[in-house]
Amino acid sequence: MRWFKPNIRSSFYALLARVHPPEPQTTVLQYSVEGIRESMLALVGDASENTHPHISRRIRYAVDVHALWYLRGDVMAVLASRHGESEALERLDQLTEMFEEFLPEGLRSRPSPLNSVPKSD
Repeated sequence: MRWFKPNIRSSFYALLARVHPPEPQTTVLQYSVEGIRESMLALVGDASENTHPHISRRIRYAVDVHALWYLRGDVMAVLASRHGESEALERLDQLTEMFEEFLPEGLRSRPSPLNSVPKSD
């Protein structure tokens, strides 16, 4: 009985092992999560470290894109108290666009008639 049995199949797999596999999507997702996290922290800003430290901490330690998605309401509250609601909504819309590829349909924001500008005649 031989310990190592060379055959065509093992030789073929050895050749395939030398080819670099494509990077998994979780790596791409991690880079995107970090980008979203940095954008959220930039929106909240350094001033919130003194006034809202728990929000900055929750953003820093969010584990995935879903956790960051649910933190948008807290970011909106901080921005609205600092800049007003309309400015906060504009800034948050830019952030929401970053989530487009990563969330299932059920978690995406739906268009609302409240967001549209009424036409004046």
